[in-house]
Amino acid sequence: MSNVTRIRHELPVSKDIARTVAELDAALVKAIDAAKDAGLPQGLLVGLLHGHAHAQTHQMVIE
Repeated sequence: MSNVTRIRHELPVSKDIARTVAELDAALVKAIDAAKDAGLPQGLLVGLLHGHAHAQTHQMVIE
């Protein structure tokens, strides 16, 4: 896990990181709103998001 950056050690974050985080957040909000508008059940949406978060965490831990 030597490639994992702890953001608290990097505060204040650079403008590039802040912009990227804002873009990611906006993309997530847009995708969630589209899924809701399409009628995706909230539980399925939450499950999918949780699954992806778990998979990314697992990938970071094993690298």
